[in-house]
Parts: sequence; structure tokens; C-alpha cells
Amino acid sequence: MKHRVVILGGGFGGLYAAKSLKRAPVDVTLVDRRNFHLFQPLLYQVATGSLSPGEIASPLRAVLSAQKNTRVLLGEVVDLDASRRVLLLDQGQELAYDTLIVAAGSRTFYFGHNEWENWAPGLKTIEEATEIRRKVLYAFEAAEREPDPQKREAWMTFAVVGAGPTGVELAGAMAEIARETLRHDFRSIRPEQARILLLDSSPRVLPAYPEDLSEAAERSLIRLGVRPRVNVRVTAIGEQGLHVESDAGAQEIGANTIVWAAGVRASPFGEKLVQRAGAKLDKNGAVMVQPDCSLEQHPEIFVIGDLAHFEQAGRSLPGVAQVAMQQGHYVAQAIERRLQGQPPSKAFHYFDKGSLAVIGRNSAVAQIRRLHLSGLLAWLIWLFVHLMYLVEFSNRLLVFIHWGFLYVTFNRGARLITGEATHARGAGLQSQNHDSVRL
Repeated sequence: MKHRVVILGGGFGGLYAAKSLKRAPVDVTLVDRRNFHLFQPLLYQVATGSLSPGEIASPLRAVLSAQKNTRVLLGEVVDLDASRRVLLLDQGQELAYDTLIVAAGSRTFYFGHNEWENWAPGLKTIEEATEIRRKVLYAFEAAEREPDPQKREAWMTFAVVGAGPTGVELAGAMAEIARETLRHDFRSIRPEQARILLLDSSPRVLPAYPEDLSEAAERSLIRLGVRPRVNVRVTAIGEQGLHVESDAGAQEIGANTIVWAAGVRASPFGEKLVQRAGAKLDKNGAVMVQPDCSLEQHPEIFVIGDLAHFEQAGRSLPGVAQVAMQQGHYVAQAIERRLQGQPPSKAFHYFDKGSLAVIGRNSAVAQIRRLHLSGLLAWLIWLFVHLMYLVEFSNRLLVFIHWGFLYVTFNRGARLITGEATHARGAGLQSQNHDSVRL
């Protein structure tokens, strides 16, 4: 019987590990509760109507169909028996392994206020992206029908909590929707007068980037009409909007559309690794791993991607796609070396290719080692990199065509309000079954 490698998660880390084992003398089983690989860096474009979900997602079976040593299972792993080397799936089946690669990713984190999710969805899944798209587009529709000026202002106020790359990209895209895409579509309102707030407790936007790039990003956001507010702490989110505190004091912000981009936490499967395999977690729930990404007490278990806490040069690696992809490839090579009886691989070393964040049309920031870029050139680099990392060629072609059309016309062809029509707060729009559903 061939060596059995089970990969938990079909994100960047899991998929790259599977592809890197293509020619290895192993049987690979990739388990995921979704049947597709999602290109999360472009998820915000689904949330703002630039792209459709199918253009940034690829069916896992299609991606791995030519890889004869690999099979895909649709399911969720609910438990682990590390002593027997067995996973328990959601319908009671057991899945045995010789080597386990855990690439379970991360989830949205509300810093202990999970009730805020009712009013401020995060952006980790396609469902969350389409919900945000519905909320944003529906807000303009509700404002068009709202006669009360104060209520209309609440519909025309959009708050993005978190000024990291996701928050900056979302806020910039919302501004372009209001000031370009929808500008001539309404009669009672002027979409370009929408108030778009970007809130963060840090002293500047993009706090993980060098200060000069943060300043360039803030200038670009302001030109688009976004109002960045830093050194602001959100203390409550509810039906009427947000409560924030700053050095200037407390303030209530009336906003019917709030999006959460402020924090992520490692997958809860890390807790199973603590209970069943003696793993240790950091304060964010990530699993502490050895220099080869394995667990200290169970070297046959590797943990990679957002779920892994890996330190390099005294700092933990960021939860970005590049880290997960490189770890997936590294672990695949480490498994092959073990099977060939070769000495262990050198410790994993992350090669930082740089960081990119887009603000809007012709505007982005890029840190490529010591090179700092902003403006059009950084935007072109961002376009090229994101196109090349899409898994399937058909997705690259479709996204390229849609981006070209968007650049020329400002028309976001996927700006559909999907799901059940809602009776939103104060909007007076009825659902077909007349139930009241909160946006």
C-alpha cells in the first residue's frame, strides 16, 4: 500500500501541497467542506460587483483531475485520533492517514463580540461577499425611496471597520461604485454624495506597510472620497450604526451598511490539535509548529497557512497567500525526502516577494523588498500578479476581460441584489412572504 497523505483544506496551502505531490509515490486525499478553491484576494471584487463568484473560484476536482494519485472528498473533519492516525468525518466515516497536512485556514474574528456579525459581515467566504454586495447595492435602493432626510443619510453612510488591505480595497471600491458606476442611475439621490468611512484603531491606514506607502494610500483614498479615521476604536455595533471612541471622545455614527475587515482568527480545528495531538496555540489560536512545519509530538502532522504560527527572524509570518503556497510546496518536498530515507529538509524559510494593496482605478501601493511603489505602476503590477495566481486559465481570461470592460466603462456587470428581497430597516420594501428580515 502506498503512503497515504491526507490534506485538510483546499485553500492556497492545501492545494499547493497537493499539486506539489503530483509525482510523489503517495496516495493523496484532499478533504474540504467546499468543492472549490477560492481566490480570496479578489473576494472584495465579488462584494463590490466587479466579478461574479465563479470567476474567482475553481472546482477542486477540475483543478486536480489530471493528478491520478489524488482524490477529492467533500466533507468536514470533526475530530482526530492522532494515536491511530485517523480523521473522523462529519457523517461518521473514518479516514486513515500516514501523513496529515492541516491547512484549515482562518475565520473572521470580532474580538469577543460575535453578536456584531449580525450587523457587520466579514469577508472570508463567497456567501459573505454576496451578502455585502446585497447590503451595499440595497442601501442605494432604500435611500432612493426614503423621504426622511435623516434616515436617507443613514442609508447613504457606509462604514468599513479595519484599514488593512481588505478594508482599504473595499472602501476604495465602494467609493468608485458611488462616484462612477451608479452616478447616473438614480433620480432622488446623488450616489456620489455617499459617505464612506474607513475606521481603524491604528495610527494610520495599512499599518503593516511602510509609512510612506500608508500616506500614499490615504491620499488616494481621500481623492476617491473615502474618509479615513484612524486612532478610533469601535465599542459597539447595532441596528442603528456604530459607537466609536477616540481621543476626541465618544461618538455615535448612523450607518445602515457596516462591513467588518478588522480581524481574523485561526480555524477552530487548532483546538482539536491541542486536545488530540498535544499542540500549543498562540494568542490568536494559531498552532505553534516546528521549523519544518510539523508538530513537536507528532512529526507526521504538518500545519501550514493561516493556522500555523511560524516564526522567522523573531517575527511570526503573516497570514497571506504567499506564505501558505510556499509552505505547501515545502511540506510536499519534506514528505518525499522522508519516503526516500533522506535527511530532514532544512527549516522552512519564507521568501517575501512583496506586498500589494489596491486602492482604486490606477492606484495601488507595492512593497517589493526595498522598493516602494505607488500609483499607476503599482496598480499594473497588482493586476498582473493577481491574474497569474488565479488557478485556472479560463478564470484568468474572464477576469482580464471583465477588468478591461470595467476600466473603459466603469460598469460593474455583477451588481446584482441576490437572495430574498428584504424588508430592510426603515426602507419600506416588502419581501414576498412579508417577513421582516434585517439587512
